[in-house]
Amino acid sequence: QVQLVESGGGLVQAGGSLRISCSATGRTLSNAAVGWFRQAPGKDREFIAALRWNSGHTYYSDSLKGRFTISRDRAKNTVYLDMNSLEPEDTAVYTCAAGYGIIVSSMSSGPQYAYWGQGTQVTVSS
Repeated sequence: QVQLVESGGGLVQAGGSLRISCSATGRTLSNAAVGWFRQAPGKDREFIAALRWNSGHTYYSDSLKGRFTISRDRAKNTVYLDMNSLEPEDTAVYTCAAGYGIIVSSMSSGPQYAYWGQGTQVTVSS
């Protein structure tokens, strides 16, 4: 089992930046993929980015690449999502997830991830 806890969400003005974190405990993340997803009210869950824990290889949503950056700190067992040039449309609950054995073509697929955090709210004001 992997337990994931997000932190760092909050209120930010449009054009601002924010870093949110996902701390993992329990099963080792070795051979895991860790991803960030978001869900706005009334909308489907959306893939943002993912990385392979071992190699650090990253994968991004085409629509968000460039403004959002995923990274990891192995020593802290933590994955980060740096968000820049935030827009009111980025307002959502941001959730991290972990999974094992996920192939590249499925990195953006939520059902491939077995473990999920509780989410952190990010609100961007105009």
